[in-house]
Amino acid sequence: MDTIKQLNWRYATKKFDTTKKLSKAKLNVITEAFNLTATSFGLQTIKLIVIEDKKIREPLVEASYNQNQVLNASYLLVICIQKNIDDDDVKNYYNNIKDIRNTPENILKPYREDLINMMQGMSVQQCQQWSTNQAYIALGNLMTVCAIEGIDSCPMEGFLPSKYDEILKLDQKGLKSVLLLPVGYRADDDMFSEFKKVRKPIEEAVIII
Repeated sequence: MDTIKQLNWRYATKKFDTTKKLSKAKLNVITEAFNLTATSFGLQTIKLIVIEDKKIREPLVEASYNQNQVLNASYLLVICIQKNIDDDDVKNYYNNIKDIRNTPENILKPYREDLINMMQGMSVQQCQQWSTNQAYIALGNLMTVCAIEGIDSCPMEGFLPSKYDEILKLDQKGLKSVLLLPVGYRADDDMFSEFKKVRKPIEEAVIII
């Protein structure tokens, strides 16, 4: 697989082919890639909601400024953050480390306590911004994985998170929506697929010291 070729092939898909369905195998690649995304401290205070049912997606179109990708893609991915991060999140993370790596408690304890103190020192707003930063890392990772897998996608910030949260009842899950990524296959008549990429020359974008 030529990675650069696939990244050139990728674009923000404006029109999806509603007759082409993403396979479960491809969807599994996406969800596994999300779970493998790097997050600060590995704490994973983000979650991915995968929506297939179009009846659920229909009311989301208006909350997405009538962008039909939300409805016509094979799946709509909603990247969310936890509304709150508490001590149990940190404790559960370190318990997971202990179970998977068999790391001794005396090694884990100071790191666990430092992270608990750090999170306690942040306001709810700061914690949410911190988690949102992780969500953008996940979005970038998923876009690249989709390109390599030949899956079309459209990263979206243009939606009303409060409406999404209400429609999807995210408050009951302690979550807030922050980013969208409809995924599927481009329509043959999506004219944007033929547009050349507009980027700065590599010499302007990259500084090598």
